[in-house]
Amino acid sequence: MAQSDKASVEITSRFTGVIKKLHYDSDDMAIVGKPLVDIDIQGEISLEDEALINPGAVAQNDPVDNIPAAAAETDLKDVTTPAPSESSTLDVQKSRGKHSTLATPAVRHLTKELGIDIADIDGTGKDGRVLKEDVQRHVAVRDSPSSTRAASSSTTTITEDTPASLTPAQAAMFRTMTKSLAIPHFLYSDAIDTTTLTALRRRLNSQARGDDQRISALAFILKAMSQALVEYPILNARLDTTSESDRPTLVYRPAHNIGIAVDTPSGLIVPVVRNVQALSVLELAKEISRLASLGKQGKLTSADFTGGTFSVSNVGSIGGGVVSPVIVEGQMSIVGVGKAKRVPAFDEHGEVVAREECTLSWSADHRVVDGATVARCAELVRGMLEEPSSMLVNLR
Repeated sequence: MAQSDKASVEITSRFTGVIKKLHYDSDDMAIVGKPLVDIDIQGEISLEDEALINPGAVAQNDPVDNIPAAAAETDLKDVTTPAPSESSTLDVQKSRGKHSTLATPAVRHLTKELGIDIADIDGTGKDGRVLKEDVQRHVAVRDSPSSTRAASSSTTTITEDTPASLTPAQAAMFRTMTKSLAIPHFLYSDAIDTTTLTALRRRLNSQARGDDQRISALAFILKAMSQALVEYPILNARLDTTSESDRPTLVYRPAHNIGIAVDTPSGLIVPVVRNVQALSVLELAKEISRLASLGKQGKLTSADFTGGTFSVSNVGSIGGGVVSPVIVEGQMSIVGVGKAKRVPAFDEHGEVVAREECTLSWSADHRVVDGATVARCAELVRGMLEEPSSMLVNLR
């Protein structure tokens, strides 16, 4: 074909996404019918667009009349593509499995985060389309006690080294904990008598008008931590090492945004309860419940994980006593809450009595925080949890 028969054409992508691969360099000649670029679609797509991406899949479910005319009329002849920086061109990567094309990119991204093969999910949407609710239902069934037992009984023994990619949760934990290794930790632990707190919670929860009125022990713990942080703001600060001078600076933060560990099907995550200092114990209980529910459903957003100033890991909900929690980068301290248990103890008359206790384990950044500061703060928290009425004078 003569040079004058060529045309420089700019093709605008009809999809929102990220270009993953360029099949041609600038000024190369594109071959008719061959892909120009691969795009990872990150927005919603309509059925009409889906027909253009994978006509074969749509043909199995839709009448031929429903395929848009654009799919048949598009006929680019000997197109010379401009430089990648000057145009946005399109060839969508083919999905694997017949069910993969019957789900929006948002749903496919969710299945990828949860480590689920979309072909294993029964879609309930139009023409078998897999919906977000289908994914959540699949996860709930998969992680139910009965299915967990069944999976355990059918698990084969590993007989040789078997490589496996990190899950998204593991990859995030790897990045975070690698950065945390730069922080010199020290551990301080103390047993807390929670007998009075447990009795108070039981009395309040027995009077609750619904599940949304029930108060967890963690809500009281967060409130006690927040009141202690008012007295010891250094534990809510962050260390700024980006200063042009050789001396790092402390940045004190007024908001108590406390991260809480939530156990989910995809791993342990740490969403943030914001402005704990401004919330009541009941409001904290509702927020903790909301975040835990969204976390287990895979509905938390990136905004739910950012801005933390302090962390509490309630590992005691699973088990264990003394733990050694790892400080999150950008924070000064973290507290691990052990499992509550009944133990023998002596009362004021020297008689043996049963009491309930749990252990709080503190880790702090030893570059700027000394042990005495943590011990005093821990004593303040212990006093409030052992006698919850002492928090009333400072409640807001």
